[in-house]
Amino acid sequence: MAIGKYIKEIGRGKDGARPLTREQADDLFGQVLDGTVTDLEIGAFCLAMRIKGETADEMAGFLDATRRRMALLPASTQPVVVIPSYNGARKLPLLTPLLALLLAREGLPVLIHGAATEDRRVFISEVLAALDIPAQVAINSVAPGAVAFVPTALLCPGLQRLLDVRRVVNLRNPAHSLVKLMNPVDGAALLISSYTHPEYAISMAETLALVQSNALLIRGTEGEAVADPRRTPKMQAFVNGQSTDLQAYQAGSLTELPELPTSTDAATTAAYIRAVLAGSQPVPAPIAHQVAHILQIHRNL
Repeated sequence: MAIGKYIKEIGRGKDGARPLTREQADDLFGQVLDGTVTDLEIGAFCLAMRIKGETADEMAGFLDATRRRMALLPASTQPVVVIPSYNGARKLPLLTPLLALLLAREGLPVLIHGAATEDRRVFISEVLAALDIPAQVAINSVAPGAVAFVPTALLCPGLQRLLDVRRVVNLRNPAHSLVKLMNPVDGAALLISSYTHPEYAISMAETLALVQSNALLIRGTEGEAVADPRRTPKMQAFVNGQSTDLQAYQAGSLTELPELPTSTDAATTAAYIRAVLAGSQPVPAPIAHQVAHILQIHRNL
């Protein structure tokens, strides 16, 4: 089926649009990733889905299409912890690398994948570079106790092209949700996923259940999959798609707030992360709770 026929179904507005089946979504997204459609069709697809919103079946189909086109990392000797990083830092320092390094210190293999999606934030590649963790230039397995960073363009160039559409139309599209739900490992993995708005908590949980993921889902810090160091978010576990609430959202700020850097630049953030790892600064309590939950889920896989 040509993509125009799909756009006709999903482009009837918020109330008139019809959802696609998982198979139809797989076909549509595959054509988008393969670059066999025009820029006009890609724009129409992105705007139609932005208005309509993705169903769990549609997102599962998008994930199916992406996985078949992705350069998968070889499996490790134990489940790989997968941390997407696409939102970056705006007001708070980007502490996703701290989460990754704390998990690696516990002996887990940790994969971060990500890309810069706009121009006004500090992104994962900058902070990791300041921590002397370079981006991979070829697909390799992740060793236990190590952190690897794989740019999205290396995993799937078509997906990177779709993420870049945001720079033109200034709106998110299904790729921005998909990257937080995908497993780029050819083997067992534990996904650390996050949402920015409450409505995405429902849709992402439905997708994780449908595709039978192993995951931890939290309300992200400025969209990043790391707990806000000032307050503890709700945390929800998925094991083979079965959901368990691990921790309820704790309203308000902590009684004792951590001394966070006042700047979000990469060098300052990296220095703070090094201080925490060295023990001269405490691990923020919400991040310590997140690490503990991840270790517990990982042991049960």
